[in-house]
Amino acid sequence: MKQQRHWWRSPLTGIPQQSRSAIALVIGLLSLLIAPPALAFCGFYVSQANASLYNQASQVIIARNGDRTVLTMANDYQGDVRNFALVVPLPTLIRQDQVQVSNPEIITRLDQFSAPRLVEYFDENPCDLPVRGATRGGNTAQFDDADYATLAAGSHGVTVEAQFSVGEYDIVLLSAQESSGLETWLRQNNYNIPAGAAQVLTPYIRQNFKFFVARVNLTEFRANQRQRLRPLMMAYESPRFMLPIRLGMLNAQGPQDLLIYILTPTGQVELTNYRTVQIPSDFNVPDFVQDEFGRFYNALFQTSYEQANREVGFLEYAWDMSWCDPCAAEPLTATELQQAGAFWVNAQASGPTNPVFMTRLHVRYERDRFPEDLSFQTTGNTQNFQGRYIIQHPYRGSLDCPAAEGYYREVSDRQQLEAETLAHYTGWSEADVNAKMNWLLPPSAESDSLRP
Repeated sequence: MKQQRHWWRSPLTGIPQQSRSAIALVIGLLSLLIAPPALAFCGFYVSQANASLYNQASQVIIARNGDRTVLTMANDYQGDVRNFALVVPLPTLIRQDQVQVSNPEIITRLDQFSAPRLVEYFDENPCDLPVRGATRGGNTAQFDDADYATLAAGSHGVTVEAQFSVGEYDIVLLSAQESSGLETWLRQNNYNIPAGAAQVLTPYIRQNFKFFVARVNLTEFRANQRQRLRPLMMAYESPRFMLPIRLGMLNAQGPQDLLIYILTPTGQVELTNYRTVQIPSDFNVPDFVQDEFGRFYNALFQTSYEQANREVGFLEYAWDMSWCDPCAAEPLTATELQQAGAFWVNAQASGPTNPVFMTRLHVRYERDRFPEDLSFQTTGNTQNFQGRYIIQHPYRGSLDCPAAEGYYREVSDRQQLEAETLAHYTGWSEADVNAKMNWLLPPSAESDSLRP
């Protein structure tokens, strides 16, 4: 137990006390939610598909090393904070010193660093190239509130194991003997939880899970003039490497997006009870996608989600956090990684002594899908991966050389392939895509014959 206090307190001492957070009965967690390294490239990032893209998105950080887990939860809770209630099933009891509020900027940093992104290249003047057919632009193909009501311990088979306050939250840790008793207890103590919770709570009680229950201390919240709730961070030890999501489905008003940023000292993390699939990546798209990248990525994700029978976790990013080439955002410092929960990181050291591998998984779930909570395993796979899409701008200056005719035909073929590829991955009609294309046409009477 002494060791446990050390690993939680020491590395995370000094976490800034600023943030945001969850949604009524969020997620039970969430919405209650060997290959060579990729080649370097010289393009410029121009857009990202980060969490702001989704209307109902929950974000979670899981830092895991051995049996030790630090879990940070943040939801876009909208509404009167008096109605906020968070119920999280945990595989073990935790203490007050294992809970604290977190800095929302860390979640934003991880999101920005790992979000699928758009990169652009520019063709050189083909008349200036010494050899036709030489690559123009770079490699575009293979990357590969208030006080509590009186708490009656033992009523309805519910035991209050502990109660305390952290920041703007009042927290109770409960154990229960049966789910209907737990639901009744929560309602009698003025927790705003959705109907039907008992059925979802039953499997956790059978597995002897404990329940982390939080609501807002309005006095603290108002005294600090907070505008939004901050994320909650908790630490525990358990061999179970999992994330409970079934309670979150009770609040679902349609599909829910869950972004999970997983930090480990080894390699990629994958789901064990559902498939983990790489999001389609590394293909060229027409340049008009730059102005509607969010729409593009949502369509690509939805199409991939439907083709995978809606029961899959998509890998959007996997990378050794010690480097990036290029970086979509400034790399996280050792201190920031500690704030994200990576308790094994030494802020005074760098490089191999601070191994952190980040996996970003994106799950879109519905009430009739994902009958089980998410279970994970760490692998030894250190292959880097990112959702990355490429615009290769044609050269549009004046061309007066023998290579011009061949270049126009090459770009025409390339643009036609971009249009077909975009339609395939998004489900958009080829006619609509073609109408938006900025075709490169030669300045000749026959140019229309090259346009699809």
